[in-house]
Amino acid sequence: MADPGVAGGGYDSAWDDLELPELDEHLPPWPGTVEESGGVRLHVRRTEPELTPDGAPTAVYVHGLGGSSTNWTDLGRLLAPWARGVAVDLPGFGLSEPEDGFDYSLRAHADRVARFVRGFGDGPVHVLGNSMGGAIAILLAARWPELVRSVTLVSPAVPDLRPSIKRLSDPRLALAYLPVIGTRARQQLIAMTPEQRVRQVIELCYHDPSRLPPHRLAEMVEEYRQRSGHAWAVTAMGRSTLGIVRDWVARGPRSLWRALEEITAPSLVVWGERDRVISARKAVRTVRALRRGRLLMLPDTGHVAQMEQPRRVAQATVELWREAEAGR
Repeated sequence: MADPGVAGGGYDSAWDDLELPELDEHLPPWPGTVEESGGVRLHVRRTEPELTPDGAPTAVYVHGLGGSSTNWTDLGRLLAPWARGVAVDLPGFGLSEPEDGFDYSLRAHADRVARFVRGFGDGPVHVLGNSMGGAIAILLAARWPELVRSVTLVSPAVPDLRPSIKRLSDPRLALAYLPVIGTRARQQLIAMTPEQRVRQVIELCYHDPSRLPPHRLAEMVEEYRQRSGHAWAVTAMGRSTLGIVRDWVARGPRSLWRALEEITAPSLVVWGERDRVISARKAVRTVRALRRGRLLMLPDTGHVAQMEQPRRVAQATVELWREAEAGR
């Protein structure tokens, strides 16, 4: 039997054995570079080609608000025996400089990812999205079904209008865009060190922050330091946040709930029961809106299950892919 983790073994043989490879969490993020595809320039990270057999499809990973392509480092390596991984930095995030006039709406983000994927020219892809990236994946799969083989949504940013500051990594973020008092809040936030900001985000998004290895924390701090040096970073964060809220209050054809109903691809919804950002109570409604959906609820897990529980998410995703390929 060919080893599904060795290139050249043939893609069909990968389904003979669903055992996940061992994960070395000390490996650095996948190599990254700026690429142009379909007329769109994005910084992307690709899994190492030697991990994936010939003929395998592509998996596209879309990060959440304030995240980047490195949010998929471990999950992507676990899934590499079944798909070539391409993790994008959305415009204005990670190391992707936004084009002039980009409006940061969810639909604008989805359009750029769709154009980028179409430029590959190698058939439909598996799409995985977390948080804001999950909402983008929903819009992508609903509007351009020909580009999508399957959809995996990890705590997607579906409408959740609970008025709670506990959903913020720092309560001062709620004040930052208000007149007068917002100036002081912004100054205080800017004065924080990259390590302080990253630790706040980890405390919010992880149920158990101790699961994050120290070297991953160091990587995130360095990435935050790099990104904060770009003039467009604050604008991207603020305007993308507003874009999410606008889609949360949209009704009728523009509703994210309507978009979920339009997805025809096999779909997996993953949610951490201890998610403080998007309520886990939204999980059942999300999966019921999908035509071909299934749900994986993870206990003792927060908002970024792909980082906190990569092996559990990988197991469920591989099973989805196996059945999607069999159906095709």
